[in-house]
Amino acid sequence: MATTLLTRDAILAVDDLPTADVEVPEWGGCVRIRTMTGAERDNLENSLERARSKPGGLDVTGVKARLAILTMVDMEGEAMFTIADLPALQNKSGGAIDRLFKAAQDLNALGDDAVEELAGE
Repeated sequence: MATTLLTRDAILAVDDLPTADVEVPEWGGCVRIRTMTGAERDNLENSLERARSKPGGLDVTGVKARLAILTMVDMEGEAMFTIADLPALQNKSGGAIDRLFKAAQDLNALGDDAVEELAGE
């Protein structure tokens, strides 16, 4: 079977950031999440690694809400929240955040081992 050799333009033209709509009954509707870009995933991993190297170890507070922030998008695919919204989202329903976290974990192929590694567990 012949394999197509991709060009630079072909790679850059591909929409490889699929989305999924997640029902959030606590909020009365659904939320669209998107696959993280390579840069977003690198930033998440790097920030957790920096936190892990600080004296006292890694504080994983807000990891679930942070992944939700990185993946929630509007109808145009634009981010709905920034990291500045972390405290506000941490005060929302834990069930809603857990549901979004699990959906983002699945969509981004972050298995339990990867999540544990990211969280330093």
